[in-house]
Amino acid sequence: MKILIIDDHAIIRDGLRRLLTAEGGMQIREAADDRDALAQAAAFHPDLLILDLNLPGLGGIELLRRLTAVCAGRILILSMHAEPLYVRRALEAGAHGYMSKNAAPGELLTAVRRIAHGERYIEAEIAQALILNDNKGVETLDALKPREIEIMRLLSGGSSLSEIAAALGVSYKTAANSCAIIKSKLGVARTADLVRLAVDAGIS
Repeated sequence: MKILIIDDHAIIRDGLRRLLTAEGGMQIREAADDRDALAQAAAFHPDLLILDLNLPGLGGIELLRRLTAVCAGRILILSMHAEPLYVRRALEAGAHGYMSKNAAPGELLTAVRRIAHGERYIEAEIAQALILNDNKGVETLDALKPREIEIMRLLSGGSSLSEIAAALGVSYKTAANSCAIIKSKLGVARTADLVRLAVDAGIS
């Protein structure tokens, strides 16, 4: 089986290579950025791609979409982001599985085997969180109000809550409350996650 590991951290790539090599019968290549990933995917024709979403440049979701266009390999996301919204967006963009970087090596190998054999696999804890959040009615970016989209745009541009309040002509408390509501709607806990989502979605 041919595997392409795409991650900008050399120590992660090396650890994955060691883990996968121990299984035997695998040809492994690595890519550290979006351009190298696309070039290698087109030339190497991997059966499986292990992709980190938190890459500089295009961003993980956009790179995921482009990878599905240049090769037929199945894609497993391995990310530091375990929030349900990231998982849903990755699966909608073409991923066949999703694992967090906190996953046990044994479960990662299980995911690799199953996805390589045509199945889908989501880390057990993440799958449970997806079910719980679906029951809570977590929404997508499309469901946000125009002002909420504007707040995300300002956040992605580096504005502070004070600057956002001034730009929108509201109080700091109102801006902060609006930000909290957006997080609740999208099922994320940190403002940094909103910024990342805004960047990935091209809200700028």
